[in-house]
Amino acid sequence: MPTLRMPQPPRRKSGMGVIGVLGAVFGSLAALFVLIIIGAAMLKSSSRSETTTPIAIPTYEPSQRATDDDEPPRTRTEEPTRRATEEPEPEPTAATQQPKVTLNTSLKNNTMYRAGTLPRLNCQAGGANIFNHNQLKSLILKTGRCMDKAWQPILEKQGIRFSPPGYSIVAKRGRGACGDYPSAGSMVPYYCPRNNTIYASTSAMARGNGNARGYGQIITWHGGIISMMAHEYGHHVQNITGLMDSWWRSTLDSSSQSGKLALSRRLELQATCFGGMWMRSVASSYPISSSNKSRLFWFYAQVGDYPGWPRDHGTPANNNRWFRQGWERNKAYQCNTWMAPSSTTS
Repeated sequence: MPTLRMPQPPRRKSGMGVIGVLGAVFGSLAALFVLIIIGAAMLKSSSRSETTTPIAIPTYEPSQRATDDDEPPRTRTEEPTRRATEEPEPEPTAATQQPKVTLNTSLKNNTMYRAGTLPRLNCQAGGANIFNHNQLKSLILKTGRCMDKAWQPILEKQGIRFSPPGYSIVAKRGRGACGDYPSAGSMVPYYCPRNNTIYASTSAMARGNGNARGYGQIITWHGGIISMMAHEYGHHVQNITGLMDSWWRSTLDSSSQSGKLALSRRLELQATCFGGMWMRSVASSYPISSSNKSRLFWFYAQVGDYPGWPRDHGTPANNNRWFRQGWERNKAYQCNTWMAPSSTTS
């Protein structure tokens, strides 16, 4: 294999591609972020049905007490209502004040792992045609709002400040804050942490770009592309919870190319797991039938790193594993790829 260049600061995090769909783009040393190479592959067409097992082991036990689940975090003590004739009460001392919420932004013990399960939402997809730009764009924006409604309450309950991502969806191509989309020889969407925006080309995702096959050439049902958009939304969740910053610091600290790529795979597979969580949360209303669920699982066994290219997104087998992990285990801490065995993030 040819020697790979050391990755530089990331400009964007992109979705997964398929066989023949890969590009390697690195930013300059002076850039704030570097474009992490997008790997994609299509391997075997098998639709294996092996069951997943819990592979992310948290360092804490999620609380089962109702008071912990129902009581939002507080940053100050409420001031009691006084009658006009009462003397003002003394200011509370440091000893009587409730402590401010301290968020853990680390990779392994991030506060967001306590968020639990996404709420079940009514998010009907309808019969959108992925080969029609207006219909697919409308579906992406509609389901994006559903993703907001799913992630916002469970993150805010943990004291995490929520803000929705922006979207730039074009029919052919465009230029965003983190570069062209789609990039040359690629069809994948990408999330840009510089401005919290998801960029995508509907024609590239549906029909491909150059020699790069589109998602629509693997699965024509719109759930395939929407699950990829849920993956990109997963990068936004990583960004607002501090996971992405912690990943980048670890990447800078890593002294080897293999170590940097291993970190990238864990980041990408975690976003895939978050995407699986969301698809499960809307399964009954979308709706996702048992046959379409099987198609989704099969789809994720076809995407991932292609032999001969940098291994930055994980094998198709592990992409399938982590999408199913999010769907079947369906709790935030079950997507903790940073504590999973390396064999599951290869």
